Amino acid sequence: MKDLMGMMKQVKDMQERMQRLQEELGTIEVAGSAGGGLVSVTLTGKGDMKRVQIDPSLMKPEEAEIVEDLIVAATADAKSKVEAQVQAKMAEVTGGLPLPPGMKLF
Repeated sequence: MKDLMGMMKQVKDMQERMQRLQEELGTIEVAGSAGGGLVSVTLTGKGDMKRVQIDPSLMKPEEAEIVEDLIVAATADAKSKVEAQVQAKMAEVTGGLPLPPGMKLF
């Protein structure tokens, strides 16, 4: 019974750390870029887009499709960076607690 109580305490502690992590992720901002920095996108740690910056040299009507593609690429770049940071923070929160393969806590 002692082991069960210890495990329950660990789960409660992990839940508290997860809550703090969720709050922290809302404050993290990560920028991704494409086209050699001509387009950049900033996402929060939760994946919400905060900002899009487009170099003025791309503001030509005939290049609209290029700009659209660069926005998509910059968003993907920022998202992969956010996911890497989330994984690193999750490793801190779970403290090496083994999770089943493919299990995501977010």
